Amino acid sequence: MLRVASPLPGFGLGMGILLVTLTGVVLLPLAALLGQGILMGPVEISGHLAPARVRAALLLSFRAALVASLFNLVFGLALAWVLTRYRFPGRRLIDAAVDLPFALPTAVAGIALTTLYAPSGVFGQALAPFRISIAYTEVGIWLALVFVGLPFVVRTVQPVIDEIDPEWEEASATLGGSRLRTLRRVVLPVLTPSLLTGFALALARSVGEFGSVIFIAGNLPGKTEIAPLLIVIRLEEYDYDAAAAIGLAMLGISFAMLLFINATQVWTRRRIGHV
Repeated sequence: MLRVASPLPGFGLGMGILLVTLTGVVLLPLAALLGQGILMGPVEISGHLAPARVRAALLLSFRAALVASLFNLVFGLALAWVLTRYRFPGRRLIDAAVDLPFALPTAVAGIALTTLYAPSGVFGQALAPFRISIAYTEVGIWLALVFVGLPFVVRTVQPVIDEIDPEWEEASATLGGSRLRTLRRVVLPVLTPSLLTGFALALARSVGEFGSVIFIAGNLPGKTEIAPLLIVIRLEEYDYDAAAAIGLAMLGISFAMLLFINATQVWTRRRIGHV
């Protein structure tokens, strides 16, 4: 049997490229951070995390990321469904705009959002009579994180929606299923793994987001100051131990959240497989 050579590298070369890249980009930085934590010890790390300013920044970062990712989970699903299932004027333009956060520098996005939602901005002035403030509040942080995280949900869910045969929904309607029941029993079980993947990606991006947030947040210590900004401040003060401690805290919390999401995803796939 004639064997055709693959244009892609073989297992040995491919694994070598993978290990070198993974080591240089992921493992070495993580090892350096963990090594710094081992040198400090748990008592010193706890001391760096004890100030109220640090705890408030960590809580704000993860709370805002979670709220924004949950919003993207719902709105991203609706947007992906409309873009996949319907044809309407301007669809291609909206579909292209979804990828805008990928191409736009985060600092530019933050400046644009601040310009629009600041008290002197177009939307800020329109909301002022209702005493609604967006810029320089936690709501502004949510807005920035929704902007940067939305494409992860949409682009993850779109291919799965495209593979769902509309006949499944028609069969459910024929058997007397309502739209809500069809969504809950037919559509969502298929979409759940991809939704969880998109949610995890959006959450991971939002937790560490910096450029688009610092302009619209106002950066008030204890109120609108995010943990990544506090790390930068500690580095500028040459307090490397404090910066490493905050980074370790973010790493630990992020790992726990992603582990829970992945466990839920595995459980969901197994449940779907048994149905």
